[in-house]
Amino acid sequence: MTDKDWHKADIIAALHKSGTNLAKVSREAGLASPTLANAHTRPWPRGEWLIAIALGVHPSVIWPARYINSDSRHKIRKPLSNHPVGTSGETAKSEDALITGTNLTRRFEAL
Repeated sequence: MTDKDWHKADIIAALHKSGTNLAKVSREAGLASPTLANAHTRPWPRGEWLIAIALGVHPSVIWPARYINSDSRHKIRKPLSNHPVGTSGETAKSEDALITGTNLTRRFEAL
């Protein structure tokens, strides 16, 4: 049996506990303030990764139904390649700070 996806209120509360909110994470990624709310209602890997990075967890922790198949194996879902997300969830300022989707996946495999 897989765990249930986090409730929308739990995600928002976890972001507040970590000192941020959906609008701030969204703006830091160069998106409109309400854009990340889409990740609550439908699968969107980029948004899921932005939220997960802000919380310091892998997206499969927040949305196991979206990442774990019926055999309890992780589905292959990676963020967009060369997405400019810094290590703290901030938008990267230079090409040197870019993290590829592969690097993000490796970073969270240890969690």
